[in-house]
Amino acid sequence: MSDLFEPVTVGKWTLDNRVAMAPMTRNRATPDGLPTDLMAAYYGQRAAAGLIITEGVQPSAAGQGYMNSPGLHTPAQIEGWRAVADAVHRGGGRIVAQLMHAGRISHPDNKHQAETVAPSAIAAPGEMFTAAGRRPHPTPRALRTEEIPSVVEEYARAARAAIDAGLDGVELHGANGYLLHQFLAPSTNHRTDAYGGTPRARARFVIEVAQGVADAIGAERVGIRVSPAINLHGALEDDAEDTAVTYRTLVDALSTMGLAYLHTIGAPGTPLLKDLADRFAGSRIVSNGWDPVTDLTAARDLVESGRADLVAVGRAFIANPDLIRRWRTGAPLNEPDGTTFYGGDHRGYTDYPALSATAG
Repeated sequence: MSDLFEPVTVGKWTLDNRVAMAPMTRNRATPDGLPTDLMAAYYGQRAAAGLIITEGVQPSAAGQGYMNSPGLHTPAQIEGWRAVADAVHRGGGRIVAQLMHAGRISHPDNKHQAETVAPSAIAAPGEMFTAAGRRPHPTPRALRTEEIPSVVEEYARAARAAIDAGLDGVELHGANGYLLHQFLAPSTNHRTDAYGGTPRARARFVIEVAQGVADAIGAERVGIRVSPAINLHGALEDDAEDTAVTYRTLVDALSTMGLAYLHTIGAPGTPLLKDLADRFAGSRIVSNGWDPVTDLTAARDLVESGRADLVAVGRAFIANPDLIRRWRTGAPLNEPDGTTFYGGDHRGYTDYPALSATAG
């Protein structure tokens, strides 16, 4: 039986414990997508996590979704991430960049009027927050078949940039209704070419991205996050059999590549997620989702039961930079301030108190 606080080997990395800091959008980059010194301090404070997975990082200008989210496609952005990587490594931690092309979950005002692309020309429901207020999601331009390889290369180029910046690897964001998920979901993929129409065809783009990134930096430095049937942002997967075939096709292909880990969102005991975990040859990171918040008891149960090799923890890490120490010693936790989750300055970001040197 594994213990939450024992080391584990995942892909290329030997991690100090089995608690991963989940990817969480915080909107503290500059309008040009530059990681800041404040971001370096934030991630550096949390270096005791077994693995840090960064907030979503756009691999191209067109891939940006939200205001003040960081990129990995310009020299200045790479230098900003180098400071982040250095801060985490000084604390003895490991950190991977979550590559997130937002696809149709975007607005031109958030990305200097860059175009919005997606598998199909179908606008997302709801609105995007911009500097001028909330705006409806625009109707995206459907990617042409012949330009899909160039989008695959955007991911590969961003992965190489992550390694150049000193980060330890990347996670592909294939979940929560963003571009990769938009190709997987029937409601957002109405294509009639080789990238749509059947479960195998809808999985093809994600498989090609994963292979391109694995070829670029080594499969042992690459993870992927998926959220079957979570149904966020209008990426709907309501047909259980179709969803199962789609994700089995995807995970079987990913498993042969030798990726470092599969990161799933949802209760790992559900039949589909259990099946996907059994099919995958690498390590498994489990996120239970958003409600309830994953606490120490839940995290221990996931690891000790063998359902997870690592557990992804979100909000507890926001408020407790020293979460690992607090959980080890039974110290009380700080409560997160939800009003400071998205955007702002150091308040609710780098000013949560850590335990004193003598506590615990």
